[in-house]
Amino acid sequence: MSFRQAASAAAAGAALLLLLAPSATALSAPSGEITVDPTVTVAADGTITLSGTYRCTGAAGPVFVSSTVTQGDPSVSHPIGGSSAVCDGAEHRWSNAEKNEPHTLVPGPAQVEATVFDLSATGLPLPTIHSTRRQDITVVQN
Repeated sequence: MSFRQAASAAAAGAALLLLLAPSATALSAPSGEITVDPTVTVAADGTITLSGTYRCTGAAGPVFVSSTVTQGDPSVSHPIGGSSAVCDGAEHRWSNAEKNEPHTLVPGPAQVEATVFDLSATGLPLPTIHSTRRQDITVVQN
């Protein structure tokens, strides 16, 4: 399984856990925040790059930042890589890139979702979301 698939599966699993057990999650909620830069760049070869900042504390295992861009009508979601992160309370930059077919995204408006989460280090590696951000962005050609 690729990192991208693992990160997407972990984020989806975390979302499902939050829906199924919101009170348990609220009791042990980790601290965190994530931002997304207002533009997403697309290179001529189809490489899509998203970036922003994050800050988190209280991780129980490895920490990651995942991201997805949605564009079009009907809207189509494109997972954009994933990156490891450090959950030490300091602000850090993150950047995720994914090479897709050219014209996967076109210049103009789109939406992004970015999540910083950790995977528990003991037992079944369950994701714990530190922060998620959804926002409108602009796709630009690089």
